Amino acid sequence: MNDHFKKQTSNKYWMKLVAVFTLGWLVIYAARTILNPIMGNIKADFSLNNGQVGLIMSLFFIGYTVTQIPSGIMGDKVGRKKILVPSFVLFGVFMVITGMMPSYFLFIIAWVIVGLAQGMFYGPQYALSSEAIPKKNITLGSALINSGMAFGTSIGYFISSITVSEMGMNWRMPFYIMAVPILIIAFLMYQIIKERPRKEIKHDENVMPFKMSSLFNNRNLILAYIIIFCSIYGFFMIITWLPYYLETERGINGAQVAFVASLVPWAAIPGSLFFSWLSDKLGRRRPVLMVMLPLAFIFTISIVFFDNLAILYIALIGYGIVGKISTNPVLIAVVSDNAPKSALGTSFSVYNFIGMTASILAPYITGFLTDLTGSMAIGFYLAAALLVVGFIVAILLKENKNQAIA
Repeated sequence: MNDHFKKQTSNKYWMKLVAVFTLGWLVIYAARTILNPIMGNIKADFSLNNGQVGLIMSLFFIGYTVTQIPSGIMGDKVGRKKILVPSFVLFGVFMVITGMMPSYFLFIIAWVIVGLAQGMFYGPQYALSSEAIPKKNITLGSALINSGMAFGTSIGYFISSITVSEMGMNWRMPFYIMAVPILIIAFLMYQIIKERPRKEIKHDENVMPFKMSSLFNNRNLILAYIIIFCSIYGFFMIITWLPYYLETERGINGAQVAFVASLVPWAAIPGSLFFSWLSDKLGRRRPVLMVMLPLAFIFTISIVFFDNLAILYIALIGYGIVGKISTNPVLIAVVSDNAPKSALGTSFSVYNFIGMTASILAPYITGFLTDLTGSMAIGFYLAAALLVVGFIVAILLKENKNQAIA
C-alpha cells in the first residue's frame, strides 16, 4: 500500500468513514419507514387493499435487491466511491419525484427507482469500511454503522407520524423532507471517502484471483446467507406492518404509534453494540448467534400471542435487542472472516442480495395472509418459524476460537 493512501487512511479517517456511513444508513431507513405510518393514507388515496399496500414495499425491495450484486462488482472494478455518490444523488432526487406522483402505478415506478438507488449502497459501503476499520474492531465498527439503521427507522416513523397524523400535512410531505439530508450526505461522502487505487489492488501479490463460485463453495458463507434471509424476513415484516398492526388490532394511534414502533430500533442500538463487543471479545460468531436467534423467536411470537400492552412493549424491546439490526454485524463479521479479500464488495453484495430477497417476500406475503385470515398474527408466526430455521443453521457454523481477530 502506497504512502499517499496510508496517509489518507489514518485512524481519524476510519472514524470519519464510520460516521458518514452511519448517516447513510440513517437516511436510507428513515426514507423507507416514513411510508409505514402513512400506509392507511396511501391505501385510502389510491383505493387499495392490504395486498396492494404490501406490494408497495415488496416492489421497492425488488429494486433494492436487483442492484446489490452489480453495484458490488462494479465497486470492486472501478471504485466504490464512484458507485456510492451518484447513487445517493439519484436516491435524493427520486424521493422528491415519488412524493409528486399522482397515481398508484406512477408512485410505484418512482418508489422502485428509490429502491434501485438504495441497493447500490450496501456492498461498496461495507467493502470500504471493512478495509478501513482495524480488524480487532470490525464487528463493533459495523455495529456503529448499523446503528444508523436503528436511528433511521425511528426517525422515519416520527417524521410521518408528526407531520401527517399530528400536524395534518399531506402524506406526500415526508418524501420532500427526506430528500434534503440525503443530498447533504451525498456531498459528505464525496468529500470524505478515500480508497485504495484499483491498480494497486490488482497488482498486490497477496490478493488471489476471485471467482464468483468461491462464494458458494464456502460452508460458512452459505450458512450466513441462510441466516440473514431468516432474520431479514422477520425484521422487514415487523417494520413494514407494525404501525398498521398497532393501529388496526391494538388501537394505538398517532404519535403513540411512532413511539411504540420505535421501541424496536431504540433497543437495537445497545443490543447491537453489546453483542458485537461480545463477538469481538470471544473471537467467535456462532455462540453469539445461538443466543440471539432463539430469543428473537420468543419475542416475535410474544408480540401477537399475548393480549397485553406491557408484554407487547417488552417483546418489542426484546426483539430490538436481539433482532436483525443486532444480528447483522455478527453475520457481517462471518462474511468478512470467510470472503475473498480481493472482492469484499461483491461478497457483501451477494450476502445482502440473498438476505434481501426476504424483504421482497415479507411485506406482500404478510398483507396477503392478513386479507386471507382477517388477522396479522399469522404473519408474525411465519416470521418466527423462519427464525427457528436460522437457529438450526447457525448450529452448523464452523470456526476456531480467535480466528476473527488473529
